[in-house]
Amino acid sequence: MIPGGRGRANGHSAPRQSFLRQTRQPRPDGSIPRIGMFEHISLRTRIGLLAALVAGLAVVLVSISAFVTVRANIMQTLDSNLLQRASAAAQSELADPQQLATIPTEVLGAGDIRLALFLSNGSAISAEAAASAPPLGADELAVARGQVSSSTRTATLDGVPYRVVAVQAGPGQALVIAQRLDATQQVLTRLGVALPVVGGIGVVLAAFAGAAVARAGLRPVERLTAATERVAATGELRPLPVEGSDELARLTHSYNDMLGALAASQEQQRRLVADAGHELRTPLTSMRTNLELLIAASRPGAPSLSESDRAEILEDVQAQVEELSTLVGDLVELARDDAPTVVHEPLVLTDVVLRALERARRRAGDVEFEPVLVPWTLVGDATALERAVLNLLDNAAKWSPKGGTVRVQMRPLDEWWLVLEVADAGPGIADEDLPRVFDRFYRAATSRTMPGSGLGLAIVRQVAVRHGGAVWAGRAPEGGALLAMRLPGRPQRFGE
Repeated sequence: MIPGGRGRANGHSAPRQSFLRQTRQPRPDGSIPRIGMFEHISLRTRIGLLAALVAGLAVVLVSISAFVTVRANIMQTLDSNLLQRASAAAQSELADPQQLATIPTEVLGAGDIRLALFLSNGSAISAEAAASAPPLGADELAVARGQVSSSTRTATLDGVPYRVVAVQAGPGQALVIAQRLDATQQVLTRLGVALPVVGGIGVVLAAFAGAAVARAGLRPVERLTAATERVAATGELRPLPVEGSDELARLTHSYNDMLGALAASQEQQRRLVADAGHELRTPLTSMRTNLELLIAASRPGAPSLSESDRAEILEDVQAQVEELSTLVGDLVELARDDAPTVVHEPLVLTDVVLRALERARRRAGDVEFEPVLVPWTLVGDATALERAVLNLLDNAAKWSPKGGTVRVQMRPLDEWWLVLEVADAGPGIADEDLPRVFDRFYRAATSRTMPGSGLGLAIVRQVAVRHGGAVWAGRAPEGGALLAMRLPGRPQRFGE
């Protein structure tokens, strides 16, 4: 033994086992990766190989079953024939078994049969003595002694296989007939060769059939693959034609739905960027003009600005910076179609509305707010809901006349839904603008000169939808606009 041989053997096998463990470790989704050699085989080829493998296993099982069944039937038929002939000869009244045993079988027209009369003392009577005697043994002796009525077995004599049967032929004797199995074994041998050959042809045909079926079945998958590659290469989101109603048709429908959602998302992003660029251009241009004016006035020899003009320009710049900050914050909020990092927790909507009212009163001037609140709880994001309510209040305050009153009412629809209404006494919303007041960057013709970016109400709708609710606009009984937000939840009960 070579010293350290075991260690080296283990050292070689350990990296291989480690490699196998690494290659077969589960993926993050829980699936097990395929063996590396199958990673480079196409799905069509794998289906063909699988069909050939299944067909091969079926052929092997059918061949074995057929061979065993045919062999058993042939041997059973041969045994029945031999036993019938032996019983008929032993019970025949026209021939004495002892005389029959001394007649050569060639005379009887059965050259492949050996015949003998086996006595209970172990002696045998047959034609031409041992030359025509069948194989004799304990089974035949038991029949001669009357221990069993008949026996059947396969024996070999001089290298030749025989099927040997024995029946009782009187007291203390048995008639033994043995037939050569050469012809039978030839038939079984040919059958054993024919079955694998036919089975192999069937396996090949099954492989081709599997490949053909895979080619036809995977044609929609190939179209999806080509379409996906086309989308990746050109960005063209053209849907695929759908044929049939099977699983592949459903997959094509899902793919087309995905393309539609992707196209809508791209269009939404394009509009958002275009609208954002348009909204950012105005304050940036104004701020750039004011800053260039201040820079030009500070140069030597340039006309100087009065303190009042300078203060006015700086005030404009500060207002434009605040407008840009608000616009950027609104854009960031709207860009988040979903907020996976936000933790939704039970909260009291009444407290959220009260905090928003406190903030709105500080910057609403002489506009009054008249709240009508009810205790209501829900599961949601308190920060987002507070911003949405504040946007509704700011919008109502902006359009309210001096000294006007804004009604803020929480009105339960049933024990599962509540509507928050914010109504003002301003000019109201035109009928053609009502369906679009919650769209991004939408501003009515009468509000073009008013401060704002057109994103506040869009944020309200996004927050409401994120919480499973909805928003709408209408006319208030006070004569102005009525903006409503419906939210799920339940009434707050005492002690909660």
